[in-house]
Amino acid sequence: MRILIIGAGVLGCNLAHNLYKAGKDTTLLARGTWAETIRSNGLVIKNKFSLKPSCDKIPVMEELGREDAFDVIFVCLRYTQLSSIIQTLNHNVTKNVVFIGNNLDAQGLAKELPDKNVMFGFVSSAGHREAHRVESIDMKKITIGDLKTSASHKKLIENIFFGTKYKVIYEPNMGDFLISHGAFIVPAALACYYTNGNLKNVKNDKAFIYKVIDANAECYLAVETLGHELLPRGEDQYRSEKYRKMCYHFYRLMFSTVLGKLCISDHAMSATEELNELALGLEEMIQKAGVEADNFLELKRSLEPYI
Repeated sequence: MRILIIGAGVLGCNLAHNLYKAGKDTTLLARGTWAETIRSNGLVIKNKFSLKPSCDKIPVMEELGREDAFDVIFVCLRYTQLSSIIQTLNHNVTKNVVFIGNNLDAQGLAKELPDKNVMFGFVSSAGHREAHRVESIDMKKITIGDLKTSASHKKLIENIFFGTKYKVIYEPNMGDFLISHGAFIVPAALACYYTNGNLKNVKNDKAFIYKVIDANAECYLAVETLGHELLPRGEDQYRSEKYRKMCYHFYRLMFSTVLGKLCISDHAMSATEELNELALGLEEMIQKAGVEADNFLELKRSLEPYI
């Protein structure tokens, strides 16, 4: 099976590493200095949970031509970069395309590729890219699947990840999963701007942590009101005290440790355009649903100086 990964950031590099290590015929599309670094030194990844960095001599290409055929192409670009790759994908002969990462309009994106089998996924990895390597946390877990209006590609997905160390969760309603995920992670990302990128400043601020939780609840209410399913299962319990306490302990852990830096603030502080687009998309949903969202809007104002 020939696999191409477009996007050589943290998500794309970890995905390429894991597939390559499993013996998959994997190519990484990277450009410029980073492409040359990988060709010369290999793809070097230092996982927080590993003592030594990995180094893989993964094949690299810099452009995708019309006749460059793959069994599947994974697109690991930021939400704001996706429009830049649509024409290239439409002109390429490959039929199976999987978009990995944040997305509030998966349905709209799929319509731009009418002749492709379009799938979506979200991998549990995070971190940042340095000059010569990637520093990250990689949980080797992927939620991946189809839109609820599409045919199932579960067998293809099982084929792709067979033999890898990934925990693969097939989700037949990835459109709503990604909307729900955005509603959960954007308030936490906005907290990074409130703290100028240092979440440890609010690790003991119980009122602020609950403001983030309440902002999440406002977004979830808007998502529900507009008829979307809250995913994964259990997120529809967001009003309960048990859920709120669980979130409080989760955020306190994230804000207190290096996990918060690698999983939240590294991306938030380097991807302000993406977070702005996601925040604007959620604000539009909130307005459309007629939901009062004072906590979310207050956090969103923290982003303005960074745009």
